[in-house]
Amino acid sequence: MSGHSQFKNIMHRKGAQDARRAKIFNKLAREITVAAKSGMPDPAANPRLRAAIQAARQQNMARDRIDRAVKSGSSGGDDTNYEEVRYEGYGPGGTALIVEALTDNRNRTAAEVRSAFTKFGGTLGETNSVSFMFARVGLIIYPVKVAAADVMFEAALEAGAENVDVTDESHEVTTAIDDFIAVRDALETRFGPADTARLAWRPSNAVPVTEEQAATSLLKLLDVLEDNDDVQNVSGNFDIPDALVERLTT
Repeated sequence: MSGHSQFKNIMHRKGAQDARRAKIFNKLAREITVAAKSGMPDPAANPRLRAAIQAARQQNMARDRIDRAVKSGSSGGDDTNYEEVRYEGYGPGGTALIVEALTDNRNRTAAEVRSAFTKFGGTLGETNSVSFMFARVGLIIYPVKVAAADVMFEAALEAGAENVDVTDESHEVTTAIDDFIAVRDALETRFGPADTARLAWRPSNAVPVTEEQAATSLLKLLDVLEDNDDVQNVSGNFDIPDALVERLTT
């Protein structure tokens, strides 16, 4: 389980799938609402909203739930004001973590995130305390079946992407921030909506976590952060061997 090989949300599974699925839907709905509030409620005219809806569809969220979330963010809808906040700190094993949240109560969220770090041997730092170890990039992910590797590579580079990584499951296209929208739109025109299209944190170097106690604490910390309703994304520079993850989670 690597914090650098794929820039997806950390979605470590520990059981209680129904409860976890409900939390995922709540987070997706919140992002849709905030996206609708920040721009036009029409996905065609609001790239962030379009990406949020696509992410919800990838998780099989019901259409009526998506529509309600859009309506909540439209004029006259939900008057809850969500703020985008970022927390940075060090986790077990000397790892660096960036936690992105959407919250209607900064004090509550900060206290909960700080408590999670402290409980599992981490330390919450100040803003920019670890982000210098990451690069902010555009991330576009397509399932591997969409196109052959060389076809995706050529299309992405022609559109202005920086790199394409191919895994057994996906094509992961990374871009400079300024080029993200142009590359995403070009790839959507050719291949349809992406599974993921967002800005992400890419670590400059990975920190191996091979000691069992540190890995156990780190996985527990990630679980608690993921369970927090306000937390949307967690990025890290950790690299836990797959065999170790399997041993600790089975």
